[in-house]
Amino acid sequence: MAWIYLVIAGILEIGWAIGLIYTEGFSRLWPSVATAICMIVSFIFLSLALKTIPVGTGYAVWTGIGAAGTAIVGMAVLGESRELARIFCIGLIIAGVVGLKLVSANAH
Repeated sequence: MAWIYLVIAGILEIGWAIGLIYTEGFSRLWPSVATAICMIVSFIFLSLALKTIPVGTGYAVWTGIGAAGTAIVGMAVLGESRELARIFCIGLIIAGVVGLKLVSANAH
């Protein structure tokens, strides 16, 4: 369950990172509320995951999911650059997340 919690936390991190755009500096009520809820729930799921996953691994995976996911959403929805080098680097982040999961699975 810890890894499922960690993935949920990472997805919610994508939600609040993208949500920040729509808050316009936390000046818009409902986007700000939704962003804050995503932040809080993301931290809750991260804390649940860290009960069994080492903090270094959990934090790296959480931020990796958030960083790669936010970049992908930025490209798909917000029209951000789709340069091959950028996509390659996002792939490296994803490979690191997968690698940490594989190494962690073998360590237990």
